[in-house]
Amino acid sequence: MFPFPKRATFIVAVAAIAFIAGNAMAQGAPPSARLTATVVKADGDRLDVTDANGQSVSLKLTGDVRIMSVATAEPEEIKPGSFVGSAARPGPDGMLTAMEVHVFPPSMRGAGEGHRPLGSDPSASMTNGTVGDLVVSNGRTMTLKYGENGTQTIVVPPDVPIVTMDRGDLTLLVPGVHIVAFYTRGADGTMTASRLTVGKNGTVPPM
Repeated sequence: MFPFPKRATFIVAVAAIAFIAGNAMAQGAPPSARLTATVVKADGDRLDVTDANGQSVSLKLTGDVRIMSVATAEPEEIKPGSFVGSAARPGPDGMLTAMEVHVFPPSMRGAGEGHRPLGSDPSASMTNGTVGDLVVSNGRTMTLKYGENGTQTIVVPPDVPIVTMDRGDLTLLVPGVHIVAFYTRGADGTMTASRLTVGKNGTVPPM
């Protein structure tokens, strides 16, 4: 397993947010803020956590809260036929170079499929597609196919973080688990989370 470089972990979070927000567009705008925290206690629609500064925070969960799980993956999980997503930007040679790769389970094949800009960085892009050609040599060079004729070739350096993403549920919210909560703050100060990214097997979701 590769350690997560600080800049790359931020990009993974941006990619995850873009994926979740893209799936939610038909149901309204995504939450305006996010919180990285560790679960202390889950009780019904209330989630008590400790934030990155050690402060206690209480979150209210919406009835239809969406939960995604994230776990560190091995490079071998990128293989022909896999459905993956990658944030990338052009390298020195002009080829798209991955900043992160997330591997989806078969049940999520097609989620967010396509190639699009990523955030406000004009050089960064997000591509979700099916791995076609794959060359393994000092990392990986993969061709992602999407839509009827869309393709992007992306170089995946050996030190790029690779994670698996899957749908999760409330049973993941046990004490000690690391999360990223996407929330809105009400007029009375209540923080209401409609989406959570939860680390599995000790994984700390990228910030």
